[in-house]
Amino acid sequence: MSATPRLASANVYENTVSQLTTRQSQLSKLQEQLSASKRVLRPSDDPTAAGQAERAITRMARVTSDQRALEVQRNAVATAESTLRDASTAMQSFRTLLVQAGNTSLNTSDRTDIAQQLSTLRDQLVGFANTRDSNGQPLFGGLGSTAEPFADVGGTVVFNGITGQAGAGENDIPATLDGQATWMDVPTGNGVFAMARGNAAAKVSSDAGQVTNPAALTGHGYSVTFTVAAGATTYDVVDTTTNTAVLSAQPFRTGQAIGFDGLSFVASGTPASGDSLVVSPSTKASLFGVLDQAIAGVRDAGNTSAVAQGVAQGLAQVDSALSRLSATRGRAGDLLNRVDNITDRQDARSLQLEADRSRAEDLDMVKALSSFKTQETAYSAALGSYAQIQKLSLFNYIS
Repeated sequence: MSATPRLASANVYENTVSQLTTRQSQLSKLQEQLSASKRVLRPSDDPTAAGQAERAITRMARVTSDQRALEVQRNAVATAESTLRDASTAMQSFRTLLVQAGNTSLNTSDRTDIAQQLSTLRDQLVGFANTRDSNGQPLFGGLGSTAEPFADVGGTVVFNGITGQAGAGENDIPATLDGQATWMDVPTGNGVFAMARGNAAAKVSSDAGQVTNPAALTGHGYSVTFTVAAGATTYDVVDTTTNTAVLSAQPFRTGQAIGFDGLSFVASGTPASGDSLVVSPSTKASLFGVLDQAIAGVRDAGNTSAVAQGVAQGLAQVDSALSRLSATRGRAGDLLNRVDNITDRQDARSLQLEADRSRAEDLDMVKALSSFKTQETAYSAALGSYAQIQKLSLFNYIS
């Protein structure tokens, strides 16, 4: 016959109190999680989840830092784009005044006044080229330092920066633009060849010229010399690079097109014997050099042919300079579009990282509330049963 185990009252009370303490601890932990809305309050709660949440938080902080830096770069490029817009407006004003200067009814005093207005616009453009962002960095310094990239030395603007532009990264863009390509790389003439009068007193001028047959171009220099004999005007064309004749004794009348070796230009005026036009291959000049040349052509012109030549050449080169500004402005616009794309991508990444963090450490409120109610009910029942058990003592019956 097996013996019936006996449980002392003290053991029963001790076990019951231990279970009550455990339930109270569980209830307290649930209450703490509900208050913080987090399932993982400390790494010991769930080391794996805590590690995942920490990695997500670190990556989100990096994204936030990248976005702050990108916003600074966005502001710098937006300022550069706005500056280029203002520079283009100033160049259009310069072009309008240059056209006005070509009016044959103007006298020397009138052209001097126009030249002064042109000089003011030229100085304004130098200021645009040295514009800085909100942090004091030059916008057109290229790869250079924080010093002013453009200096006006003795009436000639020089570029002191470093040619080039930093490349764009996965999450950033360059905050400066290439000043050399923007302001110092304007082709002279029409971009292929340049026209000029052979001597200051010449009474003949030309337009900027055009290319009629690219395949026939030689890249050589030419001299077009006029001869007047017996009331007839003729011209000879000599290739000054090879010192060979191209055309000889060709009849000339004002306003006619002169063409050879794939190029053509319109000559106007009443040339005297020995007057000449010079055709030279296009080279590179600074935007400011182009403006200085146009200003000098208006201010120092000795006759109407000089004015016409200066205006025609100036307009062609101002248009080339405007194209350079427009190209750089387009590049700035591309960078701003890239910023928008990066921002959208980073925002999506931040949402994904926040979701990863939430899954790792956040609390399922519905599940937690249900568990809390269950634990609370169980704890209340345990307290009630414990109170009843305390009364089950032999001494209570004896008494």
